[in-house]
Order: sequence, then C-alpha cells, then structure tokens
Amino acid sequence: MTTDRPANLRRRTLLEALPALLAGAPALGQAQQNDADALPSTRLALLVGNRDYPEPDDLPPTHKNVHDLRAALELRGFSVTDALDVDAAKTRQAIETFAASVKSGPPDTVAFFYFTGHGLQLDAESLLVGAGTSPKAKAEVLGRSSVSVMKDVVERMPQRPDALTICVIDACRTNIRAAVQASDGLNQIEVPPGFLVAFSTGAGKPAIAPASANLSTFYTASLVKLLKVADAEATWSDFFSVVRLDVLNTMRNHPVEAVRALAQDSFIAKDVRRPVTLARPTTGDKAEADPPSAAPRAPDDLEDWAAVDQSIWPQDVSKLADGYLQRHPQGRRATAALAAREGAKEASQVLKRTDVRLYRTAFNLADDMGEELRADIHKSARGDKDAAARVARSYRDGNSPSAPGRYEGWLQYAAGLGNGIAAYELALHYRRSAQPLLASQFESRARELGYTPPPTLDHYRK
Repeated sequence: MTTDRPANLRRRTLLEALPALLAGAPALGQAQQNDADALPSTRLALLVGNRDYPEPDDLPPTHKNVHDLRAALELRGFSVTDALDVDAAKTRQAIETFAASVKSGPPDTVAFFYFTGHGLQLDAESLLVGAGTSPKAKAEVLGRSSVSVMKDVVERMPQRPDALTICVIDACRTNIRAAVQASDGLNQIEVPPGFLVAFSTGAGKPAIAPASANLSTFYTASLVKLLKVADAEATWSDFFSVVRLDVLNTMRNHPVEAVRALAQDSFIAKDVRRPVTLARPTTGDKAEADPPSAAPRAPDDLEDWAAVDQSIWPQDVSKLADGYLQRHPQGRRATAALAAREGAKEASQVLKRTDVRLYRTAFNLADDMGEELRADIHKSARGDKDAAARVARSYRDGNSPSAPGRYEGWLQYAAGLGNGIAAYELALHYRRSAQPLLASQFESRARELGYTPPPTLDHYRK
C-alpha cells in the first residue's frame, strides 16, 4: 500500500463513529442500479481456520476468528461451512467442494472464502500454510504443504464476471518482535472480473495476532464488528474499504506502542462489475434477524448523494462526499460516501505528485468509451488502484481512440495509489523504451509497495 496515506486516515473524529455510521448507511456509487438487481438469491461461505502449527508458531485466535465470523455471516444470510486445522490436501478438497456448490447455485450466488492462519510468499507466490506445517520449513516442504491464493483459491472458483466472489485472507503471527523485522508477507495480486480479495495487511507486511484463544485478530475483529452493524444497503466493495479504515484506526490508537507501529493497512484487490449489497436474500421466512434498519431518509439525502456519485474528478468527489457526510452523518449513502471521500482524498494527493502525469481531462468520459472503461474511470476517481491499471491497459490496447497516449499517465497514477504490479509493468515499459532511470525508479516503487515479480519476469532486471 502507499506510504503517503491521506491525512483523514489519521484522524479519529469520523472514523471512531464507524459502527454508528454503518448502522444508518449504505449503497454504492452506481445510483442508477436497481436495488432488486443487487440482491443475491444464494450466499455460500467456506471458512478455514488453522491454529495447529508446531511450537512456537501456533495461532490461538484462529478458532475464535472462525466462530465469530460464522455467526456474523449467518446474520447476513450465508450458509457457512468451516474447516479447522486442515492440511493443504484437505484444504484443496474443501475448496473444490465449495467451488462446485457455487457453480451449481444460481448465477448471482455470492461466494465468501476466508482463511485465517499462517501465510507467506515463496517465489513470488502467496501461500496459505496447511495445519501441522511450520511456516519456517524449507521451501520444498512449504511448496507441497501450502495452498496458493491464486492457483488453488481464485482460479479454482467459478469465473463469474457479473457475480461476486469474496476471498479474505487473515494470515498472521503472534510474535510481535519478529513481525517488526518481517518483510515476507503475501504478494500483491490482481484478480479476475467478479472477484474481491482482501488481505488483512499490506503486501509484504505482517499481520499480528494476540497470543490468546479468547481474542480475535485485529482484522477479523473489525470485520465481524462491522458485519453486525452495517446497513443492509451498503455494498460489499464499500464495506471492505470501511473495514480497512476501522482496522487502521483501532491499531493506530492501541495502548501498546508495538501494535501502533504495526498498524495494518489491508490490501484489497478487486474487479467488481455489479454492485452487490449486504442485504439478506429475500426468503419467505421473516423470523430470522435482519440487519439493522436504515435511518430515515432526509428529503435531500439522495439528491446530495447523486451529486457525489456523478462527480468524476477526485477533488470534487472528496469535497462533495465530505459535504454529504456533514449533512447526513447517518444517511442512506454514508458508507459509500465515507469510502468515496477517503479514496478520493488519497487520489487527489497522488495526482499532485511529480512522478504522476495525469490531468483533469483524463477523467472526462468520452462518447467513444465503452461502459467498462467509463465505470473504471469512475472507480479510479475514488482511489481504486486496480481500476486505474485497467484504464491504463485499455488505452494501451487502443480501446479509446479519442485519447491515445495516456497509458503511462494512468499506470503512474495506479502505482501512486499503491498498485505495485502497475509500477513494475511501467518499469518494464520504460526498460523496453530505453529509459533506464525511469525503469529503475518504478521498479523500486514496485518493491516498496510489496510486489515481488515472478522469477519469469525478473530477468528484465539483469
């Protein structure tokens, strides 16, 4: 993630009120989307929690993580399967069964995969360590005793561009002293359409956990807390942005200095084409508890939100979203406004950087743009680093004839927002175009962001 975070991530004021905000807040920027279209018919979850690792690497909080998250997801209408202390083979089997269930369900089924345990990086690949295996084992042991985030989880799930598959990885360690010196966290990834993947901390960074079975990890604690209070109309995409803010706020204000120093800025990779809300699936049974009801809508609530939603320049988005939150602190779009404001503030800061050459005209929506490109520019104005990279590649591939040559500027912007893969792609572009200084600059940037290029790409450095 970026080291230059927006100032508002450090302020306690509004962030301290996140649960209250969420209890009266929701939906995302696509205001023209019919609410009925955002309601899924089926929700399935697979939760994997590994505590059983050789001493001293056992992880006491993982079972509580799974127990608490299961209850929170069931509140949201999920049918949940859990698997505790499973090795890599059993984890893959559970994923295969889960993927088959998702595939056989309705096309709009929401799938939620969660892992809590040890995670690490091996040859640029993000691995989830199976129970019983030491995370300090030799590479050949880890290779056969771990599950790949991309190959075994993301790529084995049904590819459904217009649906939603969520993968949450809370990979952590209990030794704070070792975590301070660690730099072997999970690698940055980009995901296929229809996916949202959240790591509990930034790429290449450690996540820490209390050495107690009675306490949850910081990330899962925030995830569970906000699942219980978030308004039904909040989208999952905005919800995970707010979870990120809550984790940062909680850890930065922790009484233990070492915890404050390791405050986790979660890594989120997403390409969500269709906004899906947290609202429970519609059933004939109203006996089960529904999520909290939204606050009464003010007469000008949606009118004010429409101004935010239609804005396309980050500074305007930030200002309008802030105004919405001041006028409607528990409005029907407060979650979306909070996510938009914080993302747009970060985007505004990135656009001021000297190594980012992207200007206001780049955010104009031309008539010859396809719907996907227009949607990605809209998301990019709200700080979506992956959408910005997709915009860059769209220009590279000539998908917007009216504005060629913006490939570099959009990749620079994506890198400034924290996309290490975009930074490395830019480094290779400059190397091929005989600009070694710029190539070196963006290669260093990619590594600062926690991206380790695969060995097959690394030969460009030699």
